[in-house]
Amino acid sequence: MAKESVKARQRKREALVARFAEKREQLKAEGDYAALDKLPRNASPVRLHNRCQLTGRPKGYMRQFGLCRNMFRDMALAGKIPGVRKASW
Repeated sequence: MAKESVKARQRKREALVARFAEKREQLKAEGDYAALDKLPRNASPVRLHNRCQLTGRPKGYMRQFGLCRNMFRDMALAGKIPGVRKASW
């Protein structure tokens, strides 16, 4: 499980990206790169990292479910993810 400070930092970045998304698009369309430089660094979507919604784990992330592989496995076996079940043949 990731530290709470790391998860909080990620949430803060996500909020900044959402807040400045429209302004960034407008400045990019105008080609005003000097004004883009003045925006906060964390307002750039490149600085976001995919993390598990439950634990904050950065590795083994499954984009389709928003979970890391460990939590996905636990929840799938417990039947908490609709439409997912263990394969058998």
